[in-house]
Amino acid sequence: MKLYYGVNACSLAVLITALEADIPVELVKVDIYHSPHTTADGRDYSEVNPKLYVPILEFSDGRRLSEVAVQLQYLADQAQEYGLAPDRLSDDRYRLQEWLNYISSELHKSFSPWLFHSEVGQPAQEAARNKIAFRLRLIEERLRDHQYLMGGYTIADAYLFTILAWSAFAKVPLDEFPNIRTWQARVGARPAVVEALRRHV
Repeated sequence: MKLYYGVNACSLAVLITALEADIPVELVKVDIYHSPHTTADGRDYSEVNPKLYVPILEFSDGRRLSEVAVQLQYLADQAQEYGLAPDRLSDDRYRLQEWLNYISSELHKSFSPWLFHSEVGQPAQEAARNKIAFRLRLIEERLRDHQYLMGGYTIADAYLFTILAWSAFAKVPLDEFPNIRTWQARVGARPAVVEALRRHV
């Protein structure tokens, strides 16, 4: 299985999950900072993903899977013994999907593109930061009584950790969120996360 990834991109969450699940992936680096996007061997990335963003999981038969929340669930379901996602028929699976969709739509897409493109203007960026702060307060409260978003560690934590890793660059202060910062340290100390950060460069 290949993982097409970009430096500082959300593909980090997928690599973390693959490592947590002990699923080998071949990393294929994509230059997402220049147009046209190209792979490390010079291929036009649009031939891999016409959506022009990472990550992409590519299987040995050539099939490809996009969208982080979907990829994370796919990997977790391939290695259910690691407990990275609740059973697909359980109520908790829908709670997990709540978190994945919240992270995707309310956090991920508040950081990108708003805080990564100065051309949107300062007022728009400040509005995005205010929205993120409100959404993080809800997570801060959740983590007051839980070590991880679902109680035990799941793919939702891998996704949230990846998005919040953008905070310093995007000038989103986390000082008022001590529970989140404690949680970040806890997730960041996991061996799979340490190894993913080493490889995702």
